[in-house]
Amino acid sequence: MSRPGGRRATALVGVATLAVASTLLSAPPASSAEAVTASCTKTSDWGSGFQGNCTITNGTGAGISSWKIEGDLPSGTSIGSVWDANKAVSGDHYTFTNVGWNGSLAAGKTVSFGFGGTGPGWFTGCKINGSPCDGSGEPEIDTQAPTAPGNLHSTGKSATTVALSWNASTDNVGVTGYDVYNGGTKAATVTGTGVTVTGLTPKTAYDFTVKARDKAGNVSPASAPVSVTTDEGGGTGPGTGDKVIGYFAQWGIYQRGYHVKNIDTSGSAAKLTHINYAFGNVQGGRCTIGDSYADYDKAYQAGESVDGVADTWDQPLRGNFNQLRKLKKKYPNLKVLFSFGGWTWSGGFTEAAKNPAAFADSCYKLVEDPRWADVFDGIDIDWEYPNACGLSCDTSGKDAFKNLLGAVRAKFGTGNLVTAAITADASEGGKMDATDYGGAAQYVDWYNPMTYDYFGGWDAKGPTAPHSPLTRYDRIPHEGFNTADTIGKLKRLGVPANKLLIGIGFYGRGWTGVTEEAPGGTATGPAGGTYEAGIEDYKVLKNKCPANKTIAGTAYAKCGSDWWSYDTPATIRGKMAWAKGEGLGGSFFWELSGDTTGGELITAIKNGLG
Repeated sequence: MSRPGGRRATALVGVATLAVASTLLSAPPASSAEAVTASCTKTSDWGSGFQGNCTITNGTGAGISSWKIEGDLPSGTSIGSVWDANKAVSGDHYTFTNVGWNGSLAAGKTVSFGFGGTGPGWFTGCKINGSPCDGSGEPEIDTQAPTAPGNLHSTGKSATTVALSWNASTDNVGVTGYDVYNGGTKAATVTGTGVTVTGLTPKTAYDFTVKARDKAGNVSPASAPVSVTTDEGGGTGPGTGDKVIGYFAQWGIYQRGYHVKNIDTSGSAAKLTHINYAFGNVQGGRCTIGDSYADYDKAYQAGESVDGVADTWDQPLRGNFNQLRKLKKKYPNLKVLFSFGGWTWSGGFTEAAKNPAAFADSCYKLVEDPRWADVFDGIDIDWEYPNACGLSCDTSGKDAFKNLLGAVRAKFGTGNLVTAAITADASEGGKMDATDYGGAAQYVDWYNPMTYDYFGGWDAKGPTAPHSPLTRYDRIPHEGFNTADTIGKLKRLGVPANKLLIGIGFYGRGWTGVTEEAPGGTATGPAGGTYEAGIEDYKVLKNKCPANKTIAGTAYAKCGSDWWSYDTPATIRGKMAWAKGEGLGGSFFWELSGDTTGGELITAIKNGLG
């Protein structure tokens, strides 16, 4: 699990001696108001070299999915380092393209990339997506309508709602939106390929169709209709609203000394509905074991074992898997999922996306291995992040995640759980826009949007901010980085509310060198932590730096020059009340070892959900 925030640029080496405003073009003419334009500027120049920045502006009324800037540099001038863009060079001609995660640009929005170079010259002949950078090109008249949306189907329903998803239409210029019809009445207009239609009557049949529109107003033929009957009398479909899901990190048995037995002795096992075992690896397009010693080989002594019985040298299964088997025997209603990927091991999903069926087959064989098939009740996919950047960058395409989950569901069938941990980045053009999360929702029992790690000490200078804000607030560093916006956007994309869980971090994020008590202050770096700078378990922070204030539904405190934010039992109760009001399927958290020995935080989750 990891932060869903934006990519951090790598600083260039060198000290600028003279800041200049040498631009590639002057203020765009009036025609650029209906065009995609670009402006490139030298932000600093020290004679032998320079640092520059290009900003792309989408002045059209429709979103774009990619961009490309071209230009020529005179002999003796070149560009070396580039960040937030790909670079291609042919002689003196330079081409810069988006890196995948920053290609989607909504109408009226901007995106930038930077670079460093040598020599005294500057660009000529600038083009953006094949047209002049100043937007002076004449627009063509568009009379071609988009194709009809395909594969319209329901991904979930309740007594008063129906969630729909469909395949994207194509257009010679670009689709700008979709109109969803309930019979002959327009029920919704959306930009994505999914929607939840609300305000329906229980136990009633409805016929839905969808039409696509482009910027010129051309409308596609209607999709094939789909008929859906709502549930009877306020049913909520597959979501019950009471799921409590905790991640158990396999490496916790080492430094942290946290074992499966601790889930029982803390009282957490009695409050959990599911455990996500983290993590299996993804290598060569396949699911693989992440730590064989911790998973199934470590011999447990009687005092460490769930049932007080020591492992023997010749028993067929030991380690965490055997301890989980014992825990499930003690708590028969407890379900366990094997989670694959995570921040460190998500890089393997790029290869897996090339052959989803082979990936799904490898995962099924591993999860259902005869040695531990009874331990696991399904699979959790934690891909950080499809068609976007996390620890590494992926460019598998917007449909890759949906295709992969479709293959996993087909292989695991309806008798196993299939879930996924997903981004919480609800910003315009952010990670959520890079992937068809609405379309993929049909294949999962629920999503775990990682509604924490929005902000943290990786931004060493700050500004300080709560890492898990429930709502936006004045001076929030990044719009769309809060739980309410995350859940709201996923609903608009067509994900049913009962397939969404609210995420809670059992830890805090902090900075040091802070002088301002309120959020928004500057810092000198991440605060010290037991295992990693900038992060600390709740069980430590509650005594080390007791929270005395709240903002946006999350607690924070300044202790000396350190500034920490984290959730407490009180703020968790508030978040659970909010989740119930939104009709969510429950809550999940990262991860079990961060709680107190008496399980303060999980108790707040359980009691809050009721």
